[in-house]
Amino acid sequence: MELRFLHFYPDLMSLYGSWGNVALLRRHLEDLGNTVTVEEIRPGEQVSFEDADFIFMGAGTERSQKAALEDFSHFGKDIRDAADEGVAMLFCGTAMQLLGQSITDAAGTYFMGVRVGNFSCIQGKKRFVGDVYGHTDLYQSPIVGFMNSCTLISGVVTPLLTELSMGFGNEQERGPEGFRKNNVFASELTGPILVKNPPLMRKVIAAIYSRRGEALPESLPVYPMEEESFRIACQELKTRIETK
Repeated sequence: MELRFLHFYPDLMSLYGSWGNVALLRRHLEDLGNTVTVEEIRPGEQVSFEDADFIFMGAGTERSQKAALEDFSHFGKDIRDAADEGVAMLFCGTAMQLLGQSITDAAGTYFMGVRVGNFSCIQGKKRFVGDVYGHTDLYQSPIVGFMNSCTLISGVVTPLLTELSMGFGNEQERGPEGFRKNNVFASELTGPILVKNPPLMRKVIAAIYSRRGEALPESLPVYPMEEESFRIACQELKTRIETK
């Protein structure tokens, strides 16, 4: 297949090695025999969503987030339509918040989101920083990552992580985290999240294939270093949980 990625704001929203999500997903898909084109979208540029196979935005500071939102808001209907049509998307860190109804910053200023989800975000001065170990209803393996957020997110009905054994969720310690709708995957976790979580990588690949109406190969390539890194991260975090 010839696949088209849209990578929004690689300069503004690029904290914590976010670009690694796109680079590794591209490698996995190319190893499956696909051709992948990545279009980097910057503020002020026009975008065609018609044949997009994957849409991505990485983490940024709260200031960068507002600059990204100013431009991204012009694509609100396109993003909502793409989400309804099952286009695979990944929004990481502060980018997740753009998908909601609104963001209120620490000074009380209100910003409208693109309204893919019905949640709202309130940013404060307290930061929630640390490792996260959680679970999803998408598969049995855990999800791991790192969070550095100052935001409480309320109103998420379908979280990506249904529960946490370690870390801060959308609204509370060890609460549900992230957001999911159709093939939209969104989380405050960074790391980057697909690099740290091979099972989630496979879910995104499956979503891309499914929307194209293509059967996923029976056996996907195995990358020993990725799997070993994931195993060690899970083991170390689980040990910390059990010793507390």
